[in-house]
Amino acid sequence: MFLIDSHCHLDLLIDNNKSKNNIDDVICNAEKKNVKLILSVCISIDGFFSMKKTLNNRKNVLMSCGVHPLYIDEKYNFNVLKNLSDKNYVVAIGETGLDFSHGKKNIYIQKKVFIDHINISKKLKKPIIVHTRNSAKESFKILKEKNIYQSGCIIHCFTEDKNIAKMFLDIGCYISFSGIVTFNNAELIRESVKYVPLDRILIETDSPYLTPVPYRGKKNQPSYLFFIAKCISKIKKINLEQFSKITSNNFKNLFSNISINIEN
Repeated sequence: MFLIDSHCHLDLLIDNNKSKNNIDDVICNAEKKNVKLILSVCISIDGFFSMKKTLNNRKNVLMSCGVHPLYIDEKYNFNVLKNLSDKNYVVAIGETGLDFSHGKKNIYIQKKVFIDHINISKKLKKPIIVHTRNSAKESFKILKEKNIYQSGCIIHCFTEDKNIAKMFLDIGCYISFSGIVTFNNAELIRESVKYVPLDRILIETDSPYLTPVPYRGKKNQPSYLFFIAKCISKIKKINLEQFSKITSNNFKNLFSNISINIEN
């Protein structure tokens, strides 16, 4: 079985000052649960450099470049973002998007930076990773206007209903589900899982956040992706081995610009 964690934050999980986690231990534990490829997602430019140092060109870990909407500050620089995103070891742009959970006082700058990321994604032909919180319709409008299907798009940690899912599916996006799908009160998301076609589903841990059942209360790990895959495969009424193959193929199809062997 070959599982791919399409979204986690290894630089936040591996904090040598506060955590006993070691990058090799995290990856080894993931492999024991058949998580054989990890996309570590950047949320700030400072984080990009620390992530690059932490990952140290490990072959089973990919990385992105981007600025999370809640991490936009006066140091944000489009040219720096563009130049870093063009590195050959960067496979995706983001995480980026819109987050109105703290209100809309900086909506203009969030939209501007989001569009910057989209333009870079299209120019470099690298998929974009989109964060939407209290902003699904606004995010959809921008993605549709910018023809995001040209480079590919992941709506990460999807928590909306099936009507919102349909909107994003209609413009060619992939929908990624996290450990939230295992929560007792996540029936709305499970209904969305039922709706989204198998060939458009990705899975993620978003670790160190959103730890799935049965490890609620602990720091999330890529190895816990197994429990997310198991939950969704039951919802979709498909065996776990087949589900893992489908979602890994989805990831491979989206990231067609890089070589991914999912047969081992």
